[in-house]
Amino acid sequence: MTTQQGTALTHALAEVPGPLPTSGVIHVATPHTSRFTIVGNHLAQHAELSLTAIGLGTHIQSLPTGSRIGIKSLAARFPEGETRIATALRELEAHGYLHRTRVRLANGRITTRTVFRNQPGPTGAPHPEPPTPTSAPAPAPAPAPAAAPAPAPAPTSAPVPAPAPTPGPAPTPPATRGSVPVPAPEPAPVPSASRPAPVPQTHPPAPAPSCPARKGPARLLPQPRELTAELRQTASMLLADLRRHAPELVLSEADIERLTPATATWLERDARPETIRQALTTDLPQPVKYPAKFVRHRLTVLLPPPLPGTEELPPDRPTLVIPMQNCEGCERGYRSRVPGHCRGCRAQLSAA
Repeated sequence: MTTQQGTALTHALAEVPGPLPTSGVIHVATPHTSRFTIVGNHLAQHAELSLTAIGLGTHIQSLPTGSRIGIKSLAARFPEGETRIATALRELEAHGYLHRTRVRLANGRITTRTVFRNQPGPTGAPHPEPPTPTSAPAPAPAPAPAAAPAPAPAPTSAPVPAPAPTPGPAPTPPATRGSVPVPAPEPAPVPSASRPAPVPQTHPPAPAPSCPARKGPARLLPQPRELTAELRQTASMLLADLRRHAPELVLSEADIERLTPATATWLERDARPETIRQALTTDLPQPVKYPAKFVRHRLTVLLPPPLPGTEELPPDRPTLVIPMQNCEGCERGYRSRVPGHCRGCRAQLSAA
């Protein structure tokens, strides 16, 4: 097996043009015919981007348009965590490769529009040697140079203005005498090939934060109007007993002391201990990383309002009861304020 591998490597190295270096990497280049992506050296050999950002930028550039490149989607695809992926995305955004903006859709919803450029835009760091000055002009003039090369021999006769009518395309050389500057504006289609249409719209809001802070100010723990000894004891025992019903909710003595006033507020508002226990132990996330913070959050967010007093409730309206009557024709019972006939007998009398 070792001999076969060595033979294959020897054949591969024999095809490498030029003398082999004594040290360093040796490239064995095999042309790609399908499923390949062109990545510029300005990204692959970037001096300021981290290796994670370079690899992530290369992966994003290889994806088709419309692929999801959110932090959670990439974290599910690669072993790196959400923190490293978010940092790499911020690096690509800072150097002009990635642009993320928040736009409002026609239905009123707000979404994030992500644009990735294979070459950094004006907002990115300057790169002295762009990767497409030599190769881009060649394909760009390809459609037009069919007539452009014809004027090339014409300049030999251009110094003599008289023989201008002799060649067929002679009228074009005066108009294209500036054919030398023509290739300069031709590279304009090159950026259009990469379709950076939305980029001009992304420059102004480029400094938008990559991870917008959605959390508001921390809510304070509820406090009872009067923390009596009975309320304190009942609340602390209830918190200490949570681990019997949910093994994940193991609280320390310091946590119980800190959360006792909030639990006492529930008891003060006539919440039964079973109700509080059910509110704290139902639908637990898996796993519960911080039990004290989780209990604090539920005690604060799910706090019921105080019960209204009897004087605050609207007065009870009397119930209207319609008495029962016996039909004078069939003796059937029916409800009515006045005696008479039931519905069936009234129908018969009206028909008669």
